[in-house]
Amino acid sequence: MPSRRQFLLNATLLAALAQLPCGPLWAQTRLQQRAIPSTGEPLPVIGLGTSRTHDVPLDDEALQPLLEVLKTLVNGGARLIDTAPSYGNAERVCGRLVEQLAVRDKVFFATKVSASGEQAGRRQLESSFRALQTPQIDLVQVHNLQDTRTQLKLLREQKALGRIRYLGITHYREAAQQDVLDVLDVLAKEPGIDFVQINYSVGERLAEQRLLPWCADHGIAVLINRPFARGQLLSRVRDRPLPDWAMEVDATSWAQLLLKFILAQPAVTAVIPATSNPRYMADNLLAGRGRLPDARLRERIVAAFA
Repeated sequence: MPSRRQFLLNATLLAALAQLPCGPLWAQTRLQQRAIPSTGEPLPVIGLGTSRTHDVPLDDEALQPLLEVLKTLVNGGARLIDTAPSYGNAERVCGRLVEQLAVRDKVFFATKVSASGEQAGRRQLESSFRALQTPQIDLVQVHNLQDTRTQLKLLREQKALGRIRYLGITHYREAAQQDVLDVLDVLAKEPGIDFVQINYSVGERLAEQRLLPWCADHGIAVLINRPFARGQLLSRVRDRPLPDWAMEVDATSWAQLLLKFILAQPAVTAVIPATSNPRYMADNLLAGRGRLPDARLRERIVAAFA
């Protein structure tokens, strides 16, 4: 017999799906997963970003829509929640919501360290453990390459103690992708980086040239931020109907087309669009189901947003 918690999760998901033209796709297919190269652990291809959307007060009124987002994420088969100390209250919000739903065993927590100096990094990391209300964080990333070598030394120490499962580095600007590559070239000679998080979308395609192939060749998982370019891409098509050819990849929204464009890159492990709306969360999850575009359809998607 389903638990009360599972009933509530199902009810939230069904309510979100009722607002979407998803047809039978949700029932007939599972959310795709891709292996983290360093371990082979499967990770669902759609996750949740929390920049801006989860920087809210810790009160019931502000948390309620985000609680519905988390219910939709978990019951839709997804796991990854990406946050950071620099996202204001987001870490504490994520910790509170996961604790409230008692779903720590169902989520993959990713956060970041963005400090200069070992002691500052250590203080920030300990604050993240408290905010997320967990003795172990799945992934900690050096945010925007800030004091990378010092912070990676700290993170390797914490990984050896079993408090961190995976290590990574991040950036959110195309102009910094050469810097990311330079760091990776150096780190390739040292103990493991498991993840790289970068920006990539229809509107920001530089990563296709070198960074995504490098990660594929060196067995590094890739998380993608800014898939909608902070909403700018969706604004371009707001008043336009979805083209008929979108059904060739089982897409029922423009957002799904953008996410499927990204997921068509085999080097990409997961995409982490941020949202505070459970309906948008359900729509994003549909992008991880069904077919993905081939090269011809990818170019049609690019042209549609040109």
